[in-house]
Amino acid sequence: MDLDALRQAIDSVDDELLALLNRRAQLVEEVASFKEARQLPFYVPRRERAILERLVAANPGPFPSSAIKPVFQEVFSACLSLEKGLRVAYLGPEATFTHMAVTHQFGLSARAQPVGTIAGVFAEVEQGRADFGVVPVENSTEGAVLHTLDTFLDSTLRISAEIVLDITQCLLVRPGLELSGVQRVYSHPQALGQCRKWLAANLPQAAQVETPSTAEAARVAREDTSGAAIASELAGRLHDLVVAADAIQDVVDNATRFLVIGREQAHATGKDRTSVLLLVKDGPGALLRLLQPFSDEGVNLTKIESRPSRRRPWESAFFVDMEGHIEDAKVARALATLAGRAETCKVLGSYPRAERTQRLEGP
Repeated sequence: MDLDALRQAIDSVDDELLALLNRRAQLVEEVASFKEARQLPFYVPRRERAILERLVAANPGPFPSSAIKPVFQEVFSACLSLEKGLRVAYLGPEATFTHMAVTHQFGLSARAQPVGTIAGVFAEVEQGRADFGVVPVENSTEGAVLHTLDTFLDSTLRISAEIVLDITQCLLVRPGLELSGVQRVYSHPQALGQCRKWLAANLPQAAQVETPSTAEAARVAREDTSGAAIASELAGRLHDLVVAADAIQDVVDNATRFLVIGREQAHATGKDRTSVLLLVKDGPGALLRLLQPFSDEGVNLTKIESRPSRRRPWESAFFVDMEGHIEDAKVARALATLAGRAETCKVLGSYPRAERTQRLEGP
């Protein structure tokens, strides 16, 4: 076949794809009517995950399996918008890594709503102005995002899903500004901590200035003739900054975990995680009594974080992550035993475990 014939064949395949996409959209509209009549959840992460796993397993090539998820994520997103205009609140502003996590999980068709604080994201969902929220909960280098944990103390929301993304930090500057001229480096405290060694080695003279987000750091750096920002390449493009140095995080394998918060409990997938909040009176062996039921039932704990309960001085709240779903027998038995030992045993949610994804350097 000559080039023109090959292009015509591609056009024909594209026409078939378009027809199939519209056929899929029609079926989704029928599903939407079915769900609305029975008041069923319209967003089911378990279903999307099952579809992706099936397609990757069945892919004969040469279309790369690594491209199946981003392609179909946009198909899911566009079709979901036919069921209901999905509103997702996130820790903003635009171009933060949390914003990128929203796009990764929900696609570009979701209505992403930036909010200035983590508590504000929770409030948007609790008050019905957003269907879901996305907040950071921990970084592999800097540890827990304490504001997120603290907000769960008084919230009734559930964790619906998690997102784990590899993250590359960039040093952004105004065009023409050399490293020797940088006097201030702006960024979120977590990002500054992730780049601590690089900053000490390359910008020891620069003051480190904390900002509410990495995207805000880029905006501020644009207005400062001697300022730089640690943020994503996307944030740099939005604020007319250039990348003076990339991959400046101290640990190459730098990842951040985000939580999707909503009002519904996710169904079991067989590859799940459960998060619980525990309150217990201080005393000898208190923590041991909390952990023993998990050991007895063979439940693997993946994280334990302690925070002040904010109810009484020196009282602690424990945030515990474990493998498994609350519908799993051994998890259910462990939690039942735990309920008799803790003052409070609050299940924050059972949800599909996230797989590591591509490094986040921009869209």
